[in-house]
Amino acid sequence: MSLKEDALKYHSKGRPGKIEVIPTKPTNTKRDLSLAYSPGVAEPCLEIAQNPDDVYKYTAKGNLVAVISNGTAVLGLGDIGAAASKPVMEGKGVLFKIFADIDVFDIEIDTKDTEEFIRTVKNIAITFGGINLEDIKAPECFEIEQRLKEELDIPIMHDDQHGTAIITGAALLNALELVDKKIEEVQVVYNGAGASAISCAKIMIALGVRPENLVMCDSKGVIRQDNDSLDVIKKPFATDRNLNSLKDALVGADVFVGLSKADVVSQDMLRSMNRDCIVFALANPNPEITYELAIASRPDIILATGRSDYPNQVNNVLGFPYIFRGALDVRASKITEQMKLAAVYALANLTKEPVPEIVNLAYNEKSVTFGRNYIIPKPIDPRLITTVSPAVAKAAMESGVAKNPITNWEQYHNQLLNRLGKESNFIRAIADKAKQSPKRVVFAEADNYKILRAAQIVNDDGIAIPILLGNRERILSIIEEHKIKIGDVTIIDPMEDELRRNSFAEVFFAKRQRSGITLYEAKKLMRDRQYFAPMMVEMGEADAMISGLTKNYPSTIRPALQIFGKEENTNVVAGMYIMISKKGPLFFADCSVNRVPSVDELVNITNLAHKAVSNFNIQPRVALLSYSNFGSAKGDVPSKMASVRTRLKQLNPSMVVDGEIQANVALNQKLLKENFPFSELVGEQVNTFVFPSLAAGNITYKMLQELGAAEAIGPVLLGLKKSAHVLQLGSTIREIVNMVMIAVIDAQSKSE
Repeated sequence: MSLKEDALKYHSKGRPGKIEVIPTKPTNTKRDLSLAYSPGVAEPCLEIAQNPDDVYKYTAKGNLVAVISNGTAVLGLGDIGAAASKPVMEGKGVLFKIFADIDVFDIEIDTKDTEEFIRTVKNIAITFGGINLEDIKAPECFEIEQRLKEELDIPIMHDDQHGTAIITGAALLNALELVDKKIEEVQVVYNGAGASAISCAKIMIALGVRPENLVMCDSKGVIRQDNDSLDVIKKPFATDRNLNSLKDALVGADVFVGLSKADVVSQDMLRSMNRDCIVFALANPNPEITYELAIASRPDIILATGRSDYPNQVNNVLGFPYIFRGALDVRASKITEQMKLAAVYALANLTKEPVPEIVNLAYNEKSVTFGRNYIIPKPIDPRLITTVSPAVAKAAMESGVAKNPITNWEQYHNQLLNRLGKESNFIRAIADKAKQSPKRVVFAEADNYKILRAAQIVNDDGIAIPILLGNRERILSIIEEHKIKIGDVTIIDPMEDELRRNSFAEVFFAKRQRSGITLYEAKKLMRDRQYFAPMMVEMGEADAMISGLTKNYPSTIRPALQIFGKEENTNVVAGMYIMISKKGPLFFADCSVNRVPSVDELVNITNLAHKAVSNFNIQPRVALLSYSNFGSAKGDVPSKMASVRTRLKQLNPSMVVDGEIQANVALNQKLLKENFPFSELVGEQVNTFVFPSLAAGNITYKMLQELGAAEAIGPVLLGLKKSAHVLQLGSTIREIVNMVMIAVIDAQSKSE
């Protein structure tokens, strides 16, 4: 399948579109419904009629934003019409929700008449707490936003203008600090004079750039004061300097901001700029000069683009969700310049703070730090909501536009933390980490549609390099039947490849000849893909393997264990599930291998889990689970888990581990602190859980998964020398992709 087909299927499969409306109150009983609607609903209606401000108390208005467009400037697609813009507006609603827990109704207005558009928005504005204008062409967008800001008393922002400006402003402040240049002295050149460029220029001037030091170019060249045909939008940015072209303007410039089109800047043009030049090539999807050419042009460049596959991505999602969050939370009557500047400074300052582990994980680094390749925060940074939103809220209060000022900032901080689940951040982080160094992954069951689709996805996304194992004709038939566009991928049919089979058999025989395996049996086993796949990893022809979609667990794990063997200093292989929950990723061990592990085995299992969690750049905080809390009940299990803790602390005193402890107490910090303040698990969320038996672990993870309380990734095999991972029978394509990401990260760790 192509990206086009994937995208169309994504939007059309099941319930069409990307969003839905769900009730936030109980609706299960007749009484619930009588309160939700007639006759009970009359009471809040009467209260609002007497006091209109009570609409924020009794309805969802205070957390509801309208994303409104007429489809005249949609992404890079241009004027495609209101209906065609709806998928983009729904997508914007998704971003509002997942990054700031803001609900959205997308509204597409089928008119190009400015007055009619403004009138329509004014008539429906009573429904919303804020309005995000989107994809409206210039110059109409300027008048529309200005008029609505003047005539309505809720926050309104045209994100195409101000979102890019805010992120770019933060990036400029940090880049100038790195190169030790003063903002009032730098020469700035713009290419592009549309809505985003005008807003970016205005915010840079507000930050300290002198208007006389700014040159703007449009499609005709430098915007000059001697041009009598300039409109009121461009005229303030006209220069009196004798410059005609972008090439002329860049000579000796310190900063370039591109909001135009691809390939309009050459390496020589960049070389003509001043020392330590700052280049924002923001045309999407292809910048004004490619990242590779720009970096190769000179060693002192600081470069930002709009792309996620390069450092310093200027991404509006760093701004608009959190700006509206702060504005809504103080019921701001508008978004002021002071609020936008507060967001700029908040983003700039956040970049200089030590980043959380989840960001390091995503970028496969021990510590992402402020520097030329990190001048603005990463979109995955969970601190954005607790940094930008309070800054905007405070600025609204200082501007005098906050109708509901915040008085308890600590409480507000906690509210922001509780608004968002942490599950999606972890998935994005492990995907980004895998992409840093994709590994060769052999799929042992490649003659299966779900495996092939997963292989296509990880190949397209740069997560892994697939190797397909199976009957060649069958694989090619499935690819053709389902139009899977997987590119130039390696297909290996073990039944055809006698030379490889014999070579692998010789090595396997040497490993297992004293374990009852003959050479004849070894050759026979190499016809089985469950043996052939791990032998490819053992021989260095692949870095990791994935199997188990159609096989039972023992038949998949046994060959890998026989071929790879266990890691040094461990006597067990264990299984760990990663449970993606609202509390963030939780790591469960052992849920799949050891039925009733001994104290020694549990010590090894805990050490393996501790190491695996650390590989995700997450500090493990380990609970040894039981039905008892620190001796509150007697029995074999509490005694065993207490002994495990004693042994672990003897071996590794710095390990954060405690038990025996009940699961609810381990998960509830308040309960833990009130009743067991001596526990070293007090203070931060416990994230790693070791179960006393396979039954306990297996039952727990499956119940959480089936109840929808968490998504399971796993089982992640721990303790093998090489990377091999087993799918659950009947895994979905999404689950297969997640397991491939884990396999790649495991292979990265083992290669180190």
